[in-house]
Amino acid sequence: MKAMICRQWGGPEDLRLEDVEPVPLKSGQVRIRVRAAGVSFATTLVIAGKYQRRPPFPFAPGTEASGVVTEVDTACRRLKVGDEVVAVLDWGGLAEDAVAHEVNVFPKPKNLGFVEAIQLAISYPTSAGALTWPMALDVQKGQTLLVHAAAGGVGMAAVEIGKILGATVIATAGGARKTAFAKAHGADHVIDYTATDFRAEVLKLTDGRGVDRVYDPVGGDVFAQSLRCMAVEGRICPIGFAGSTIPQIPANILLVKTIAVTGFNYGYYVGWSPHDARFEEAGRTFALMERIRGWCEAGLCRPHVDRTFRLDQAAEAMRALLERSVTGRVAIVMD
Repeated sequence: MKAMICRQWGGPEDLRLEDVEPVPLKSGQVRIRVRAAGVSFATTLVIAGKYQRRPPFPFAPGTEASGVVTEVDTACRRLKVGDEVVAVLDWGGLAEDAVAHEVNVFPKPKNLGFVEAIQLAISYPTSAGALTWPMALDVQKGQTLLVHAAAGGVGMAAVEIGKILGATVIATAGGARKTAFAKAHGADHVIDYTATDFRAEVLKLTDGRGVDRVYDPVGGDVFAQSLRCMAVEGRICPIGFAGSTIPQIPANILLVKTIAVTGFNYGYYVGWSPHDARFEEAGRTFALMERIRGWCEAGLCRPHVDRTFRLDQAAEAMRALLERSVTGRVAIVMD
Protein backbone atom coordinates (compact mmCIF):
# COMPACT_ATOMS: atom_id res chain seq x y z
CA MET A 1 0.00 0.00 0.00
CA LYS A 2 1.03 3.62 -0.41
CA ALA A 3 1.61 5.85 2.60
CA MET A 4 3.18 9.20 3.47
CA ILE A 5 6.06 8.20 5.72
CA CYS A 6 7.91 10.17 8.37
CA ARG A 7 11.48 8.91 8.96
CA GLN A 8 12.85 11.89 10.86
CA TRP A 9 11.47 14.84 12.80
CA GLY A 10 10.92 17.80 10.53
CA GLY A 11 8.39 19.70 8.45
CA PRO A 12 5.75 18.62 5.92
CA GLU A 13 8.33 18.70 3.13
CA ASP A 14 10.27 15.89 4.85
CA LEU A 15 7.45 13.36 4.37
CA ARG A 16 7.85 10.84 1.54
CA LEU A 17 5.28 8.83 -0.38
CA GLU A 18 6.37 5.18 -0.14
CA ASP A 19 5.14 1.66 -0.80
CA VAL A 20 4.96 -0.15 2.55
CA GLU A 21 3.61 -3.43 3.89
CA PRO A 22 0.19 -3.33 5.59
CA VAL A 23 0.32 -3.33 9.39
CA PRO A 24 -0.77 -6.71 10.86
CA LEU A 25 -3.88 -6.76 13.05
CA LYS A 26 -3.60 -7.20 16.80
CA SER A 27 -6.31 -8.42 19.14
CA GLY A 28 -9.39 -6.19 19.06
CA GLN A 29 -8.33 -4.28 15.96
CA VAL A 30 -9.87 -3.71 12.54
CA ARG A 31 -8.42 -2.84 9.15
CA ILE A 32 -9.94 0.07 7.25
CA ARG A 33 -9.63 0.91 3.57
CA VAL A 34 -9.13 4.64 3.98
CA ARG A 35 -11.31 6.84 1.80
CA ALA A 36 -10.36 10.15 3.44
CA ALA A 37 -8.01 11.28 6.19
CA GLY A 38 -7.55 14.47 8.11
CA VAL A 39 -4.54 16.64 8.80
CA SER A 40 -4.50 19.29 11.50
CA PHE A 41 -2.18 21.66 13.32
CA ALA A 42 -1.48 18.78 15.71
CA THR A 43 -0.27 16.66 12.76
CA THR A 44 2.43 19.22 12.05
CA LEU A 45 3.55 19.04 15.68
CA VAL A 46 3.69 15.24 15.54
CA ILE A 47 5.99 15.14 12.51
CA ALA A 48 8.18 17.83 14.12
CA GLY A 49 8.57 15.73 17.27
CA LYS A 50 6.86 18.43 19.35
CA TYR A 51 3.65 16.61 20.27
CA GLN A 52 2.94 14.82 23.56
CA ARG A 53 3.25 11.47 21.75
CA ARG A 54 6.15 10.42 19.53
CA PRO A 55 5.40 7.46 17.25
CA PRO A 56 8.33 5.13 16.49
CA PHE A 57 10.09 5.64 13.15
CA PRO A 58 9.11 5.05 10.42
CA PHE A 59 5.43 5.92 10.67
CA ALA A 60 2.60 7.42 8.65
CA PRO A 61 1.14 10.42 10.49
CA GLY A 62 -2.59 11.03 10.71
CA THR A 63 -4.97 10.31 13.58
CA GLU A 64 -8.37 10.58 11.89
CA ALA A 65 -9.78 8.67 8.96
CA SER A 66 -12.99 7.50 7.38
CA GLY A 67 -13.45 4.46 5.19
CA VAL A 68 -14.70 0.90 4.90
CA VAL A 69 -13.84 -2.00 7.21
CA THR A 70 -12.00 -4.73 5.25
CA GLU A 71 -10.80 -7.03 8.05
CA VAL A 72 -11.91 -7.67 11.64
CA ASP A 73 -10.05 -9.48 14.41
CA THR A 74 -11.94 -12.33 16.07
CA ALA A 75 -12.02 -10.43 19.37
CA CYS A 76 -14.10 -7.62 17.83
CA ARG A 77 -17.83 -7.54 18.58
CA ARG A 78 -19.31 -4.33 17.13
CA LEU A 79 -17.96 -4.13 13.59
CA LYS A 80 -18.03 -6.27 10.48
CA VAL A 81 -16.47 -6.20 7.03
CA GLY A 82 -18.21 -3.64 4.83
CA ASP A 83 -19.14 -1.19 7.60
CA GLU A 84 -18.63 2.48 6.72
CA VAL A 85 -16.84 4.04 9.66
CA VAL A 86 -14.99 6.95 11.21
CA ALA A 87 -11.85 6.08 13.16
CA VAL A 88 -9.50 7.68 15.66
CA LEU A 89 -6.00 6.32 15.08
CA ASP A 90 -2.83 6.28 17.12
CA TRP A 91 -1.15 7.16 13.79
CA GLY A 92 -1.24 5.81 10.24
CA GLY A 93 -4.06 7.85 8.70
CA LEU A 94 -2.08 9.10 5.71
CA ALA A 95 -2.10 5.71 4.03
CA GLU A 96 -4.36 3.65 1.81
CA ASP A 97 -5.03 1.19 4.66
CA ALA A 98 -5.12 1.89 8.38
CA VAL A 99 -5.44 -0.23 11.52
CA ALA A 100 -7.46 0.92 14.54
CA HIS A 101 -8.70 -0.48 17.82
CA GLU A 102 -12.38 -1.35 17.51
CA VAL A 103 -13.05 0.81 20.57
CA ASN A 104 -11.92 3.85 18.52
CA VAL A 105 -14.07 3.12 15.45
CA PHE A 106 -17.62 4.44 15.04
CA PRO A 107 -20.43 4.23 12.45
CA LYS A 108 -20.37 6.98 9.84
CA PRO A 109 -23.55 9.07 9.66
CA LYS A 110 -25.60 7.97 6.67
CA ASN A 111 -26.00 11.48 5.30
CA LEU A 112 -22.31 12.43 5.37
CA GLY A 113 -19.72 11.63 2.75
CA PHE A 114 -16.37 10.14 3.71
CA VAL A 115 -14.62 13.49 3.25
CA GLU A 116 -16.88 15.43 5.62
CA ALA A 117 -17.00 12.55 8.11
CA ILE A 118 -13.31 12.79 9.05
CA GLN A 119 -14.25 15.69 11.34
CA LEU A 120 -16.29 13.34 13.50
CA ALA A 121 -13.14 11.53 14.57
CA ILE A 122 -11.64 14.35 16.65
CA SER A 123 -12.98 17.87 15.98
CA TYR A 124 -16.63 17.27 16.84
CA PRO A 125 -16.13 14.99 19.85
CA THR A 126 -13.51 17.39 21.24
CA SER A 127 -16.03 20.23 21.10
CA ALA A 128 -19.00 18.11 22.17
CA GLY A 129 -17.18 16.71 25.20
CA ALA A 130 -15.86 20.10 26.24
CA LEU A 131 -19.27 21.76 25.89
CA THR A 132 -21.52 19.06 27.37
CA TRP A 133 -19.67 17.01 29.97
CA PRO A 134 -20.35 18.15 33.55
CA MET A 135 -16.69 18.45 34.59
CA ALA A 136 -15.98 20.72 31.58
CA LEU A 137 -18.06 23.68 30.34
CA ASP A 138 -21.45 21.98 30.81
CA VAL A 139 -23.22 24.56 28.62
CA GLN A 140 -26.88 25.09 29.47
CA LYS A 141 -29.77 26.55 27.50
CA GLY A 142 -29.92 30.33 27.78
CA GLN A 143 -26.23 30.82 28.58
CA THR A 144 -23.86 32.90 26.49
CA LEU A 145 -20.94 31.03 24.91
CA LEU A 146 -17.83 32.73 23.48
CA VAL A 147 -16.03 30.60 20.85
CA HIS A 148 -12.58 31.63 19.67
CA ALA A 149 -11.06 30.56 16.34
CA ALA A 150 -14.61 29.87 15.23
CA ALA A 151 -13.64 29.26 11.60
CA GLY A 152 -11.30 26.40 12.49
CA GLY A 153 -12.20 22.73 12.83
CA VAL A 154 -12.97 22.56 16.54
CA GLY A 155 -14.25 26.14 16.62
CA MET A 156 -16.77 25.48 13.84
CA ALA A 157 -17.99 22.39 15.71
CA ALA A 158 -18.25 24.37 18.96
CA VAL A 159 -20.41 27.04 17.30
CA GLU A 160 -22.82 24.44 15.90
CA ILE A 161 -23.03 22.43 19.12
CA GLY A 162 -23.44 25.57 21.22
CA LYS A 163 -26.52 26.43 19.17
CA ILE A 164 -27.87 22.88 19.49
CA LEU A 165 -27.56 23.24 23.27
CA GLY A 166 -29.55 26.47 23.23
CA ALA A 167 -26.75 28.94 23.97
CA THR A 168 -26.29 32.39 22.50
CA VAL A 169 -23.02 32.04 20.61
CA ILE A 170 -20.51 34.86 20.15
CA ALA A 171 -17.78 33.82 17.72
CA THR A 172 -14.40 35.40 17.04
CA ALA A 173 -12.41 34.89 13.84
CA GLY A 174 -9.88 36.77 11.73
CA GLY A 175 -11.16 38.64 8.68
CA ALA A 176 -14.43 39.02 6.81
CA ARG A 177 -14.30 35.59 5.15
CA LYS A 178 -13.87 33.73 8.42
CA THR A 179 -16.44 35.74 10.37
CA ALA A 180 -18.95 35.14 7.58
CA PHE A 181 -18.15 31.42 7.81
CA ALA A 182 -18.82 31.40 11.56
CA LYS A 183 -22.09 33.27 11.01
CA ALA A 184 -23.15 30.74 8.38
CA HIS A 185 -22.58 27.91 10.86
CA GLY A 186 -24.92 29.43 13.42
CA ALA A 187 -23.12 32.10 15.44
CA ASP A 188 -25.50 34.73 16.79
CA HIS A 189 -22.79 37.39 16.84
CA VAL A 190 -19.39 37.48 15.13
CA ILE A 191 -16.34 39.57 16.01
CA ASP A 192 -13.39 40.16 13.69
CA TYR A 193 -10.51 40.18 16.17
CA THR A 194 -8.21 41.72 13.53
CA ALA A 195 -10.40 44.81 13.32
CA THR A 196 -11.64 45.38 16.87
CA ASP A 197 -11.03 44.59 20.53
CA PHE A 198 -13.06 41.43 21.12
CA ARG A 199 -13.16 41.99 24.88
CA ALA A 200 -14.86 45.39 24.44
CA GLU A 201 -17.28 43.96 21.87
CA VAL A 202 -18.22 41.03 24.12
CA LEU A 203 -18.96 43.34 27.03
CA LYS A 204 -21.03 45.56 24.72
CA LEU A 205 -23.02 42.57 23.42
CA THR A 206 -23.70 41.33 26.96
CA ASP A 207 -24.53 44.79 28.43
CA GLY A 208 -21.39 44.63 30.55
CA ARG A 209 -22.26 41.31 32.20
CA GLY A 210 -19.81 39.13 30.28
CA VAL A 211 -20.16 35.61 28.92
CA ASP A 212 -21.00 32.47 30.89
CA ARG A 213 -18.72 30.09 29.01
CA VAL A 214 -15.55 30.43 26.90
CA TYR A 215 -14.19 27.81 24.48
CA ASP A 216 -10.58 28.71 23.71
CA PRO A 217 -8.36 26.85 21.20
CA VAL A 218 -5.95 29.80 20.94
CA GLY A 219 -4.40 30.56 24.35
CA GLY A 220 -1.96 33.39 24.95
CA ASP A 221 -3.42 36.88 25.22
CA VAL A 222 -6.78 35.63 23.89
CA PHE A 223 -7.15 33.56 27.05
CA ALA A 224 -6.07 36.47 29.27
CA GLN A 225 -8.53 38.90 27.70
CA SER A 226 -11.31 36.31 27.83
CA LEU A 227 -11.01 36.17 31.62
CA ARG A 228 -11.75 39.88 31.66
CA CYS A 229 -15.02 39.61 29.75
CA MET A 230 -16.57 36.72 31.69
CA ALA A 231 -19.60 36.78 33.94
CA VAL A 232 -19.43 35.85 37.62
CA GLU A 233 -19.41 32.05 38.05
CA GLY A 234 -18.34 31.63 34.43
CA ARG A 235 -16.21 28.80 33.07
CA ILE A 236 -13.41 28.87 30.52
CA CYS A 237 -11.93 25.83 28.80
CA PRO A 238 -8.53 25.88 27.07
CA ILE A 239 -8.63 23.37 24.19
CA GLY A 240 -5.25 24.09 22.64
CA PHE A 241 -2.66 26.76 22.01
CA ALA A 242 -2.87 27.58 18.32
CA GLY A 243 -1.47 31.01 19.17
CA SER A 244 1.74 29.23 20.26
CA THR A 245 1.75 30.77 23.76
CA ILE A 246 0.59 28.89 26.84
CA PRO A 247 -1.13 31.42 29.14
CA GLN A 248 -0.30 31.91 32.79
CA ILE A 249 -3.55 31.99 34.76
CA PRO A 250 -3.96 34.93 37.17
CA ALA A 251 -5.54 33.39 40.26
CA ASN A 252 -6.68 36.78 41.56
CA ILE A 253 -9.16 37.15 38.68
CA LEU A 254 -10.49 33.64 39.29
CA LEU A 255 -11.03 34.49 42.95
CA VAL A 256 -12.62 37.91 42.48
CA LYS A 257 -15.04 36.81 39.74
CA THR A 258 -15.57 33.21 41.00
CA ILE A 259 -14.43 31.88 37.61
CA ALA A 260 -13.51 28.26 36.95
CA VAL A 261 -10.85 27.12 34.47
CA THR A 262 -11.39 23.58 33.24
CA GLY A 263 -9.15 21.82 30.75
CA PHE A 264 -10.40 19.17 28.34
CA ASN A 265 -8.07 16.71 26.64
CA TYR A 266 -10.02 14.40 24.32
CA GLY A 267 -6.82 12.46 23.82
CA TYR A 268 -7.21 11.01 27.31
CA TYR A 269 -10.41 9.25 26.21
CA VAL A 270 -9.01 7.83 22.95
CA GLY A 271 -5.58 6.68 24.08
CA TRP A 272 -3.21 9.60 23.41
CA SER A 273 -2.34 10.52 27.00
CA PRO A 274 0.29 8.87 29.24
CA HIS A 275 -2.59 6.92 30.78
CA ASP A 276 -4.45 5.08 28.00
CA ALA A 277 -8.10 5.36 29.09
CA ARG A 278 -9.72 4.37 25.78
CA PHE A 279 -10.95 1.01 27.10
CA GLU A 280 -12.19 2.08 30.53
CA GLU A 281 -13.89 5.17 29.04
CA ALA A 282 -15.29 3.35 25.99
CA GLY A 283 -18.93 3.54 27.07
CA ARG A 284 -18.72 7.26 27.67
CA THR A 285 -16.98 7.95 24.37
CA PHE A 286 -19.35 5.74 22.39
CA ALA A 287 -22.37 7.56 23.90
CA LEU A 288 -20.83 10.90 22.92
CA MET A 289 -20.26 9.71 19.35
CA GLU A 290 -23.81 8.39 19.08
CA ARG A 291 -25.11 11.78 20.18
CA ILE A 292 -23.01 13.52 17.52
CA ARG A 293 -24.13 11.04 14.86
CA GLY A 294 -27.74 11.79 15.76
CA TRP A 295 -27.14 15.52 15.41
CA CYS A 296 -25.54 14.98 12.00
CA GLU A 297 -28.32 12.75 10.70
CA ALA A 298 -30.86 15.33 11.89
CA GLY A 299 -29.03 18.00 9.86
CA LEU A 300 -27.97 19.98 12.95
CA CYS A 301 -24.24 19.62 12.30
CA ARG A 302 -22.72 20.54 8.94
CA PRO A 303 -19.03 19.58 8.87
CA HIS A 304 -17.19 21.68 6.32
CA VAL A 305 -14.09 20.76 4.32
CA ASP A 306 -12.44 23.79 2.77
CA ARG A 307 -10.51 21.81 0.18
CA THR A 308 -9.18 18.34 -0.57
CA PHE A 309 -5.75 17.04 -1.53
CA ARG A 310 -4.35 13.79 -2.91
CA LEU A 311 -2.20 11.61 -0.67
CA ASP A 312 0.97 12.81 -2.41
CA GLN A 313 -0.10 16.39 -1.66
CA ALA A 314 -0.19 15.94 2.13
CA ALA A 315 2.64 18.43 2.63
CA GLU A 316 0.72 21.04 0.64
CA ALA A 317 -2.35 20.44 2.83
CA MET A 318 -0.31 21.00 5.98
CA ARG A 319 1.19 24.19 4.61
CA ALA A 320 -2.31 25.52 3.95
CA LEU A 321 -3.11 24.94 7.62
CA LEU A 322 0.06 26.64 8.81
CA GLU A 323 -0.69 29.63 6.58
CA ARG A 324 -4.11 29.88 8.32
CA SER A 325 -5.88 30.09 4.97
CA VAL A 326 -8.38 27.35 5.80
CA THR A 327 -11.96 27.52 7.05
CA GLY A 328 -13.21 24.32 8.66
CA ARG A 329 -10.87 21.48 7.73
CA VAL A 330 -8.82 20.10 4.87
CA ALA A 331 -8.92 16.43 3.84
CA ILE A 332 -6.65 13.95 2.12
CA VAL A 333 -8.67 11.90 -0.35
CA MET A 334 -7.32 8.51 -1.42
CA ASP A 335 -9.42 7.79 -4.52
